[in-house]
Amino acid sequence: MLPPLRIIRHGLRRTTEALAVELARPGGATPAWSELEWRLATAVAVAHGVSPLLSKCSAWENPPWRRFLESQREHVELRHRRIAALLQRIDADARAAGLVMVPLKGSALHALGIYAPGERPMADIDLLVCEDDAAAAITLLLQLGYVESFAQWKHRVFKPATGQPFAGLGEHRDTPVNIELHTRIRERLPVCMVDITARIHPRAPQPGLNPYPSNGALMSHLLLHAAGNMCGRSLRLLHLHDIALLAARMAANDWAVLRDGDAEPPWWALPPLQLVARHYPNAIPAAVLTRLERDCPLLLRTVSRRQSLTQVSCSELWLHAFAGIEWSRSAREAGRYLRNRISPSQEARKERADMVRTQLWLQGQSWVVSPHRRRVLTWLTRPVPRMDTLYVVRAALEPLAPRADTERTLAVSG
Repeated sequence: MLPPLRIIRHGLRRTTEALAVELARPGGATPAWSELEWRLATAVAVAHGVSPLLSKCSAWENPPWRRFLESQREHVELRHRRIAALLQRIDADARAAGLVMVPLKGSALHALGIYAPGERPMADIDLLVCEDDAAAAITLLLQLGYVESFAQWKHRVFKPATGQPFAGLGEHRDTPVNIELHTRIRERLPVCMVDITARIHPRAPQPGLNPYPSNGALMSHLLLHAAGNMCGRSLRLLHLHDIALLAARMAANDWAVLRDGDAEPPWWALPPLQLVARHYPNAIPAAVLTRLERDCPLLLRTVSRRQSLTQVSCSELWLHAFAGIEWSRSAREAGRYLRNRISPSQEARKERADMVRTQLWLQGQSWVVSPHRRRVLTWLTRPVPRMDTLYVVRAALEPLAPRADTERTLAVSG
């Protein structure tokens, strides 16, 4: 039998915070963890995308842990070669078609040399194109052997016509490389749309792959992406590490980009930067934090000051019925958020159906296809575990329990 979920929850919290400290300030003593906690640490390292980074920087002595980290680094490096080759092909095809594209986030960080191959996993390739070029970009992807998987307000997702996702724990070199096509860079926080597309497009665009116009523009995107994930309780430790490493290359004028050309101040930037500053002392200039405090709404500023990495990430095992409501900037926004949670729009229902259809960790789980009213009632009456967290925990703990016992525990829990 699997351990009780309350023990798993405690172990996730303990290992998450310990891994965050070790990644930011390597060299700590090897934790005196039980076998269960070491297994949960592998789940956390995978969920937060930091296994290969820990392989390089941490010297914790636990043989199974070391073997797992080194294996993950090898798989990430091999997969990175495939991603780099695919980006080269996209660049050549985009040049030939006269298309301007911007590789986003992980691709950009690698291009700047912030990460070496094998250090940072990339779940997919994100590309930004102008709205008018979307049709031509889709044609390019189809010619590369991709098919559209689903579309939502944020992006359109394309997957290779052949190949299946890896069902085990962590990164695998053969995992298909999906492509997310964006025409806008935006996030819902939690119902208000924040759009920073204008600052991401290159100033002097050329056919092919173009970099961000500045480090400040890349930082803006990383911060908005992190804010969206904090709001949805899906932040990853890797997001904080990205921001901390890029911040080391930032000059004063780079930070000024956060406010350039905006009709409103970047009120959403403070919470992720506060969390980075907490784990990476001196990474974020105090003047930047002070200036952003004036922009951030009082409730969000107060709540985020106390939140831990666990609380705003998938390391928090329980679902929260109204997660992210503190990002509402008015009573009206909070009311819209509550209405959407109680009675989702048709767009939200379709988005959920697409997730259930395409995400491996949601396959075969009765909870996720239950009627919405039943799920709401369950949220309000008892703790409900997150399916994404349980998926990676189950993969990490599977050697400790037969598959049938695992499935039975999940069915009872969720």
